[in-house]
Amino acid sequence: MNEIVFDAAPEMEDVRIDKCISNYLDALSRNYIQKIIKDGGVLVNDAVVKANYKVQAEDRIRFMLPDTVEPDIPAQDIPLNILYEDEDILIVNKPKNMVVHPAPGHYEGTLVNAVLYHCGESLSGINGVMRPGIVHRIDKDTTGSLMVCKNDETHRAIAELLKTHNITRKYRAIVYGSLKEESGTIDAPIGRHPNDRKKMSVHAKNGKSAVTHYQVLERLGNYTYIECQLETGRTHQIRVHMASIGHPLLGDELYSGRKAPYRLEGQALHAMTIGFVHPRSSIYMEFEAPLPEYFEELLRKLRTLVN
Repeated sequence: MNEIVFDAAPEMEDVRIDKCISNYLDALSRNYIQKIIKDGGVLVNDAVVKANYKVQAEDRIRFMLPDTVEPDIPAQDIPLNILYEDEDILIVNKPKNMVVHPAPGHYEGTLVNAVLYHCGESLSGINGVMRPGIVHRIDKDTTGSLMVCKNDETHRAIAELLKTHNITRKYRAIVYGSLKEESGTIDAPIGRHPNDRKKMSVHAKNGKSAVTHYQVLERLGNYTYIECQLETGRTHQIRVHMASIGHPLLGDELYSGRKAPYRLEGQALHAMTIGFVHPRSSIYMEFEAPLPEYFEELLRKLRTLVN
């Protein structure tokens, strides 16, 4: 049994206990949290509470997380598009429709399954058996550069670079509308959407600092082709930030609320460039994943309509 202890933030005043815990432990579903509460696994100020308890500011909350038996994740011979590899790091060009790591009910066909087959036991174990070597993620429908760490020392070093915003991450995207400015910065905290747990939002009370820089590459009539550079790496950051200024990503039904006029499987977003100082050599390295064919074809179609 793992005990997680935290104090309720002031903004959680009068919020239901399950929602408060969900905001603090956003990897857990509300249903799972409610089950733990029902089983007496949540204490507030050392007293067991029910699911309808309303949190008071600075309540001391104890959440008893049961020990879990993590499943064996199979190594699968899934082809990898490798951009770079050495004894410490593997950089792959992730295809569309591939989930990065296994999750309950989805233990096969992920990037981790493929990496386990390719690397064998040469992967960092910091994130456990479900996420070996994984130090950052991109969405299932986002393509492009993703780094995998082969040992714990490298993993810790890369995680520190991410924490201090010292990794270059540039994305290519196509958004709805014509941006007024040629470039700009969106500085807006991102947290779990207050009403829809599938979404993130800039209006969340529990938002964490998030900064995205964007640059117009090409204006394509009712659409704009842009480059985004991440300063931080929050979940759905580019998708949320661009939607927040009225320019959601083409194909992103979750944040645009509309169906794309083109046959796309998810948002038009590609992790183009990743750059970092290699922990072993101390040399800055940068790698670029070429645009996928679907993205190139989409650009050709949009250019044809404009010209």
